[in-house]
Amino acid sequence: MMRTRPLKVALLGCGVVGSEVARIMTTHADDLTARIGAPVELAGVAVRRPSKVREGIDPALVTTDATALLKRGDIDIAIEVIGGIEPARTLITTAFEHGISVVSANKALLAQDGAALHAAAEQHGLDLYYEAAVAGAIPLVRPMRESLAGDKINRVMGIVNGTTNFILDKMDSTGAGYQEALDEATALGYAEADPTADVEGYDAAAKAAILAGIAFHTRVRLDDVYREGMTEVSAADFASAKRMGCTIKLLAILERAADGESVTARVHPAMIPLTHPLASVREAYNAVFVEAEAAGRLMFYGPGAGGSPTASAVLGDLVAVCRNKLAEATGPGESAYTQLPVSPMGDVVTRYHISLDVADKPGVLAQVATTFAEHGVSIDTVRQQGKDGEASLVVVTHRAPDAALSGTVEALRKLDTVRGVASIMRVEGE
Repeated sequence: MMRTRPLKVALLGCGVVGSEVARIMTTHADDLTARIGAPVELAGVAVRRPSKVREGIDPALVTTDATALLKRGDIDIAIEVIGGIEPARTLITTAFEHGISVVSANKALLAQDGAALHAAAEQHGLDLYYEAAVAGAIPLVRPMRESLAGDKINRVMGIVNGTTNFILDKMDSTGAGYQEALDEATALGYAEADPTADVEGYDAAAKAAILAGIAFHTRVRLDDVYREGMTEVSAADFASAKRMGCTIKLLAILERAADGESVTARVHPAMIPLTHPLASVREAYNAVFVEAEAAGRLMFYGPGAGGSPTASAVLGDLVAVCRNKLAEATGPGESAYTQLPVSPMGDVVTRYHISLDVADKPGVLAQVATTFAEHGVSIDTVRQQGKDGEASLVVVTHRAPDAALSGTVEALRKLDTVRGVASIMRVEGE
């Protein structure tokens, strides 16, 4: 039976994503009605600049008072695409207090305060859905918290920021330097005028926190995620990677410890073999590799940002939440029953690729090798090239705790024969 009274939606924010959400709700209204089982109506749009022309949106729906929109008494679902911490957090809390389920694309807020928001939703018997907060249009959050709910996820590794992947892809394929590739990304609209959140890894770290919480059924905050940006990655690093049969990606890596008693979450650039599925992810695309105990290895791939892809994820959540409303039920909430501790980066077992500038004279390699041995780090390969009293030494290690590797690098810096550490990069994906 089709319900005739429409489900009313408040749209909080009407930028690139919000305007596309409104467009799809209008142009696909009949399809949405058929899929949901009731009409869905855009009942109000909260914005900061009401004078801006918004094509396809009735000006009578536009308001600057988001709080009043949520409190007026007839709103069923709020879609929050404002971003940032405030006023988004207060508005979502207000929505819950007034019986309104929420669909959000706000990765920063969910990474920082997801536990409190989930608790508020549960307290009021409402939904909090956020597929669009991670990896744009790629169905990832719902498969992980629903389709894989009966499985045990041990590892998640992925490219979750399109801007940085575009930059690194251009550096790899064209030989461009970092700044040149960034300038191209900015010109094409992939990078913001201030790209800090992307290139320093903050955006990816927020997504990593959300995914880790879902994967490991534990609460992982943004502060728990180890983060390194990719601004120091150079053309020389790519040349070294190619000699190893690798490329370089900014990766989010989430792992359950072998004993199952802790988890780690990190974001940093890393070399990965060209044979790994993530190595072939080009341009501004995202891809996430999930390793589960029963399902095995799964890969999710697609556009990770942009108005239309993100709006697609928002509308998918909207349909699910509307169906729940009609069934007088709620979907899955926070699953944090394990409460596993998040281990520091020093406990992570990984490999290093280290490039050293050294004096070109006898005994240097032996001195460097001794330093590695003193810190319990085994060397896999060494490549040395010398000229006119100068030499470069590239060392690739076997797997070791990151703390031991980091301590080795600090000790190398103090050697008289080491004139500089040109680059340090982790090696992953084997």
